[in-house]
Amino acid sequence: MRAALSQQKPKYPQAWDDISQGQLIKEELTLACEPLVARIFGYHFVRLGSLSSSIPLNNSPIKHIVNLTEPESSFSDVRGVSSDLPLQNSSVDGFLLAAELDFAQDPHQILREVDRAITANGQVIIAGFNPFSVAGILKYFPVNKGNLLHQGRFFTANRIKDWLQLLGFEIIETEYIMYSSLFAGKRWHQGSRLQSFCKRYLPMLSSMYVIVARKREIPLSTIKPKWKVKKPRFATANARVGHSKVRTR
Repeated sequence: MRAALSQQKPKYPQAWDDISQGQLIKEELTLACEPLVARIFGYHFVRLGSLSSSIPLNNSPIKHIVNLTEPESSFSDVRGVSSDLPLQNSSVDGFLLAAELDFAQDPHQILREVDRAITANGQVIIAGFNPFSVAGILKYFPVNKGNLLHQGRFFTANRIKDWLQLLGFEIIETEYIMYSSLFAGKRWHQGSRLQSFCKRYLPMLSSMYVIVARKREIPLSTIKPKWKVKKPRFATANARVGHSKVRTR
């Protein structure tokens, strides 16, 4: 298993057009996120990174949606880096991370920052590329060398879940979307027979996955100790004890 911390920082795509079939990925993620964000309530929602910031969240009941990106991005509402979020502790009710961990040098640190900034019972949506898909295999071959997907890390969904659970998150839902090489020019639409067959019988081979997790915090409550009166070792006798007489010669 590869270490999560990379020695070199991957080249981060500033828009979906920087990735082969990027618009198709954006469309599929938008469809997948629509019912998910509709169940997240609160006051503040953060789309983390340039790729996340271009995903529309029209169904979100949270009206204050902030795009937090690096300074060179054109989508930015708040400028900062994912590994050191300029956010207060427990101040955000929802996060969207679309391929943010795949192009991160230290994905652990990003999740730690999300954990610090999210509220109790807040939810995070994480979309990532599946290394067990056709796209995950082609990433290691010299196919479409200009595709920035070659820069991606491609962590498994189970690995992301393990990281989240270690931080106290509860996995609510996992959805597998898209069955495409992502490196070729052919577009496979969601409604095609091949897509429907793969989604039903081969979900673990999808090109991408979407994980929804909720931050759980168990409140500390005082536990009253149950005091028990110890029984005496010897039972008291109710009989009257008389004085014994000692005979002397």
